[in-house]
Amino acid sequence: MSTESSSSFEQSVQDRQDAIESWVRRNVTKGSWARIIRMARKPSPEEFRRTSIVCGIGLFVLGAIGFLILLLMDNTLPWLIHDVFDIPLP
Repeated sequence: MSTESSSSFEQSVQDRQDAIESWVRRNVTKGSWARIIRMARKPSPEEFRRTSIVCGIGLFVLGAIGFLILLLMDNTLPWLIHDVFDIPLP
């Protein structure tokens, strides 16, 4: 590959990157997302750890609720349909 063609490739990539950056500056930094982007920051390790723990607890609680609903549907619903409402099971 010659230097001239690699130079033109680098220039085309740089031009594309400049176009993307100018689009972001025009559209994102002045729109409704501008305040959010300006306030965004990297969380501290302690903040990240606490957030991860809270999200893990939330996932566990949702999974437990889903499991309880599954148990309810597998065990209680057939009994309710068959014995209480006298509908034969297939």
